[in-house]
Amino acid sequence: MIYKGFKRMMDFLLSLIGIILLLPLFIIFSLLIKLTSKGPIFFKQKRVGKNKKLFTMLKFRTMRIDTPKDIPTHMLENPEQWITKVGKFLRKTSLDELPQILNIFVGQMSIIGPRPALWNQDDLIVERDKYKANNVRPGLTGYAQIHGRDELPIVEKAKLDGYYIENFGIWIDIKTFFGTIKSIFKSEGIVEGGTGALENKEKQNEVNL
Repeated sequence: MIYKGFKRMMDFLLSLIGIILLLPLFIIFSLLIKLTSKGPIFFKQKRVGKNKKLFTMLKFRTMRIDTPKDIPTHMLENPEQWITKVGKFLRKTSLDELPQILNIFVGQMSIIGPRPALWNQDDLIVERDKYKANNVRPGLTGYAQIHGRDELPIVEKAKLDGYYIENFGIWIDIKTFFGTIKSIFKSEGIVEGGTGALENKEKQNEVNL
């Protein structure tokens, strides 16, 4: 209980510092997005928050405005066709997630925690219920993200989220934080097509054989 209060305080302070320091990047990316493709700067989407309360999560828009709405990337046919040129860079470097600092600042998210599920990702929400992973603030990054990220099938991702809940504390947060930095620099686990994309690709290859 003590760590939960400390964690929220650190989320608030670090997100405030981040907003101030990263303001130049916000301005640069906002201009690039606006000048290279039609549509708004930010992509807003309903996500599942703490205790399954819905909130609006922010991202830099990386896809065309005619992309089908509220559909996980892995369910889109040929997701690459929907991604803008600037969006490819933002997604590869995970910089499209930066606006979620604002979600963290207002208390809808945490820096570390299970990544927020889409409001209609019933399969992931149900799996997380088994591990009480829907009972905490979702994170900008999470334990599952340093163990496979987009490559993970939903069942495995939920198990890793459950491991995080079971071992909740400062040490697993520190491990996740530095593991995320390593993954970003190496672009580990990023697969256009999202959750379970490699598994789906392997199944398709088996069919083609």
